[in-house]
Amino acid sequence: MTRNGAVLTFVAVVLTIVYVIFFTDLFTTKSILIIPQIRPGRESAIPRPSDSPPVYPVVFKLNGNYRLTSVKVLNAKEFATNKYATPLWHMISESNSVPQDWFMYGLRIPGLKPAIPRSRPQPLEPDVSYLLLVEAGKLKGQTNFITREAAPLGARR
Repeated sequence: MTRNGAVLTFVAVVLTIVYVIFFTDLFTTKSILIIPQIRPGRESAIPRPSDSPPVYPVVFKLNGNYRLTSVKVLNAKEFATNKYATPLWHMISESNSVPQDWFMYGLRIPGLKPAIPRSRPQPLEPDVSYLLLVEAGKLKGQTNFITREAAPLGARR
């Protein structure tokens, strides 16, 4: 091989490596995209203390169908200072969950069970920041969300 041939081969290899690193997703870790949506119209069905204001239900839309292995909701402030914060809602996979592309806070997710047997989801408070952590095998995703206080039934139009 001539000197020009060796240099051109080297340049082609370098350009191929640059292309693979910067223009493909071969070396990126994939994550689950989560879109929280507040559903006004009715109050959340999760039992709450009488002195706690009602909130609207929160639905989480995923960017695909995933076999979820863990779903956990934490108070964001508490999690920022304590990575072992007590979850408000924690579900884990029994063995093989049904593929999901959405779920609602506090409702049963097929194939998942509470991490602590017979535990129930805690009621959410309005205008408090929460953190949702989702796992589906090796894939992980997280998002922050804030709930809103439900308008009294007489104030709605």
